[in-house]
Amino acid sequence: MSTVSKDELAKHSKEGDLWMAIDGDVYDVSKFARLHPGGSQILEQFGGKDATVEFYEMHRKDVLLKYQRLKVGTLEGAKQTASVPGEITKIPFYELPAFMGQNSPYYRESHRNLVQAVRAFVQTELEPIAEAADLAGDYPDRELQQKLGMSGMMAISMGPGPWLKFVGMLGIKIPGNVDPDDFDYFHEMLAHLEVARLGRPGFVDSLGAGWGISAPAVFHFCNDEVRKTVGAQLLKGDKWSALAISEPFAGSDVAALRATAEKTPDGKHYIVNGIKKWITEGMYADYFVTAVRTGKTGTPKDMSMLLVERGPGLETKQIKTTYSTCCGTAMVIMNNVKVPVENLMGKEGRGFLQIMYNFNHERWLIAVNLIGQARAAVADTFMWARQRKIFGKTLIEQPVIRNKLASSAAALESLTAMLETVTY
Repeated sequence: MSTVSKDELAKHSKEGDLWMAIDGDVYDVSKFARLHPGGSQILEQFGGKDATVEFYEMHRKDVLLKYQRLKVGTLEGAKQTASVPGEITKIPFYELPAFMGQNSPYYRESHRNLVQAVRAFVQTELEPIAEAADLAGDYPDRELQQKLGMSGMMAISMGPGPWLKFVGMLGIKIPGNVDPDDFDYFHEMLAHLEVARLGRPGFVDSLGAGWGISAPAVFHFCNDEVRKTVGAQLLKGDKWSALAISEPFAGSDVAALRATAEKTPDGKHYIVNGIKKWITEGMYADYFVTAVRTGKTGTPKDMSMLLVERGPGLETKQIKTTYSTCCGTAMVIMNNVKVPVENLMGKEGRGFLQIMYNFNHERWLIAVNLIGQARAAVADTFMWARQRKIFGKTLIEQPVIRNKLASSAAALESLTAMLETVTY
């Protein structure tokens, strides 16, 4: 990248030939000016100048990440402050109190190492594609799924459990080189908090929300052969799974589900019929951890769990929800789907108990994600309040803003303390 003198910068200051400097970097905005939401005249005012102060009065720093292609050099004499992906910051409320100097019995050095590794993955692999995928509604491709799998991001999203015995054999490493035997729920919690910082729930859910609440059931309840085959495929990201429980007539009332599974006369297969609705990641899942009725008493004792592979008789249709379609929320229609009896998860009639067991981790996971988004929002607000000027002062100098920030921070840290207690 070339060095641009102030005299050279000043030459590019007219319509069709606009350069400007921001934070020591020089950008050619000649063509972009026509696309600028505020019109080209605003940018023309700062053509050939250092517009750092004016830029930060209106924009957050991460806006620049989208326009790195416009960079033509660095401004002569400017100080460059390159950030290291994954580094622990000193931004107010960006980190958990334990990583800002407070003593905590919950965290060790391995937790800090994991945070830095996961944060680096998020910043380098996910942030650059998050906005475009979320807005376009693009499903994750197999390459991204495999990258998530082999990086260990999928294995750690399930917490400690039997799946960690497979990671070494499959060539998967836990982020931060955490020993599988040392991995605990606080490691998992920290990983979810980092991903949640992306602040785009649809995109975040496309990275394994359905996978994360279905894959654990495969390892907990399926037989050894299925764990070794399907389980390994799921861990590596070669295949994807979704949890198929909710139905048009049975959402929160799980015991009211109507999907059925009847054995064939030879006892080798189940024939599954039913409709599942609001299935996150259902549009691109290869396997469905499915709740069905295998009895006729009409009670929860009839319920069983089957691992249903996508195939003949299984159809998925996109459901548009209030957030991005990139997470593939689906209606899953099963019409005489043939499922080997070996794909029964545990025993017949144990399905309701298995679902309730699975829900414990799922509900905790939802809370973690929401608190992660809240922490990112509070930290971003602090940065913006220090940056934006109004009435001759930065926002953070205004008493009403300071009061709002204090209230938000108090609520955030109270929730975080409660979350740590529940996690413990």
